[in-house]
Amino acid sequence: MDTSVLPIIILLPLILGTTLVALLQRFSREATALGAIAVSLTCFGLLLTEAKQIFAGAAILQSWDWLPQLGLNLSFRLDALGLLFSLLITGIGTLIYIYAYYYLSPRNSLAKLYMLLMVFMTAMLGISLSNNLILLLVFWELTSISSFLLVGYWSHYEAAQRGSRMALTITGMGGLAMLGGFILIGQITGTYQIDQLVNMKEMIQSHALFVPALLLILLGAFTKSAQFPFHFWLPNAMAAPTPVSAYLHSATMVKAGIFLLARLAPIFIG
Repeated sequence: MDTSVLPIIILLPLILGTTLVALLQRFSREATALGAIAVSLTCFGLLLTEAKQIFAGAAILQSWDWLPQLGLNLSFRLDALGLLFSLLITGIGTLIYIYAYYYLSPRNSLAKLYMLLMVFMTAMLGISLSNNLILLLVFWELTSISSFLLVGYWSHYEAAQRGSRMALTITGMGGLAMLGGFILIGQITGTYQIDQLVNMKEMIQSHALFVPALLLILLGAFTKSAQFPFHFWLPNAMAAPTPVSAYLHSATMVKAGIFLLARLAPIFIG
């Protein structure tokens, strides 16, 4: 695989997906649904082409300079963990697009729902494939923004407005805490590259800032995954359309915290 395909997979739903859905809505709901499903399946298929190589132990890396003076790069990495979560995101996303077509009334905008789901899919793929902590955080916060818009899809309902605001507030505050933790990790090591941090765990764990950094990162993970005592936002967010709740709150977004802990476990454990 050409490693430049990693950002293509991430951006495909955001750029091609939203554009295609916006154009196809002029024809019919069926065409709109088929366009969304095709984009999701394309991402799924591109990921599958590397399954054999990845599960054989290889990893695909791609990086571009972003702010090199600050140690920030547009860095992406596809390994077994990232592949597993990315396949879940695109595979379940395809099923959700099919479900949404049959669920949503013709009186509601299917294209609007699909476009918001495409933005969310890009954010989740970015989390799964990022190899830089700050880049991961950018996508992390994009999930908060897109979930705010999705939970508030039926904005004429007070419950949807309340649920969307609560979800954004809690997960957004958790994201700020996690930013603090990531900055502390960068202060300790001088890098935000995840693959490099794995080889610096002794330096990180022996530093006085290790415990504060760990607690701040855990706070971000717990708020996103709706773990006690930050679980109270999740029931209110169920005011969203059922396909949204199925995708965000059952299948993908609340798993972002689990993914983050799994990704950073080699740094913090041992």
